[in-house]
Amino acid sequence: MSTSHIQTLRTMLREEKGVFLPGAPNALAARIIADLGFKAVYLTGAGLTNTYLGLPDLGFMDLTQVADHVMAIRCVIDLPLIVDIDTGFGNAINVTHTVRVLEQAGASAVQIEDQHAPKRCGHFDGKELIPLEEMLGKVRAAVDTRRQDLVIIARTDACAVEGFEAAIERAGRYIEAGADVTFVEAPESLDDLKAVPRRLKAPQLVNMVLGGKTPIIDAKTAAAMGFSLVLYANAALQGAVHGMQSTLSTLKQKGALDERDVASFAERQRLVDKQAFDLMDRRYAANENGHSR
Repeated sequence: MSTSHIQTLRTMLREEKGVFLPGAPNALAARIIADLGFKAVYLTGAGLTNTYLGLPDLGFMDLTQVADHVMAIRCVIDLPLIVDIDTGFGNAINVTHTVRVLEQAGASAVQIEDQHAPKRCGHFDGKELIPLEEMLGKVRAAVDTRRQDLVIIARTDACAVEGFEAAIERAGRYIEAGADVTFVEAPESLDDLKAVPRRLKAPQLVNMVLGGKTPIIDAKTAAAMGFSLVLYANAALQGAVHGMQSTLSTLKQKGALDERDVASFAERQRLVDKQAFDLMDRRYAANENGHSR
C-alpha cells in the first residue's frame, strides 16, 4: 500500500497553519469531505460510536471496529486520514498492536489520549487521567512500533482534571517522548488557546466542538495563533442528524416526500462513484460466447 498520504500529512504539518480537519464517522462522510475539497479527514471515535452503535462516547468501540472503518475509508479516499484511537485499547503493549493494525489498514496518523479507560468525550465532565509515566510509555510504544512514518498525535485531557498548566506540562513531556503533534483538549478561554502553540514546540491541533467548552475560532484566527490543524470532529455528524430529523419529521407530517426534500438520487449515486462501477461492469461483462469484452 502506498504511504504517500503520510508524507502529505507531514508536509502539511510542516508548511501550513489553520488546515481544516473535518471528522467523518464513516466512509460516505469521508467521500463527501474529499468531494468538497478538504485536505484531510479525521475518523472520529465519538462519531463512530454514535453512528455505528447508537451510543455515547464512553469507550465502547474496539480495535477491530475502528480498523474496519479505517479500511473502508482508505478504499475510497486518498487524503491523509487521522484516526482517533481513544486510549490505545489498553496499555503500552496493546498500543503496539493498535499501531501495527491501523498502519496496515491505511491510517496516516493515530491520536492517543491520556484518559483512564473507559474514556469520556473530551467535553464531558467526570474525566480521569492515567499517570504521566504510563502515558509516556504509550507514546514511546507508538513511536517505536510504527514502520511507515505514521504520525503520532498525543492528546491530553488534563485541562479539565488538573488545570491548564498541568496540560501544558503533560503535552511538553509527550513531545519529548516522540509525539509529532500534541492536542490540548478543552481549553476554556481565548488566552489559554493562544498560549498552546506558543508554549509547545510541535505542531498543534485545536478542537472546535459545537456546544462544547472551548471558544469557537475561525481558521484564520487559529492559523494566526499557530495551530496547524482545526478539528471539527462531529460537525458533519451533527449536520446529518439535523438533516435526518428534519426530513423524517416532514415525512411524518406530510405523509410523503419528494426529491426536493433531500439530496437527489443522482447525487447519492455520484458520491459513491456508481458510474465507475457501471464502466467496470461493461468492461468485464461476458459476451454471448462467455468471454469478457
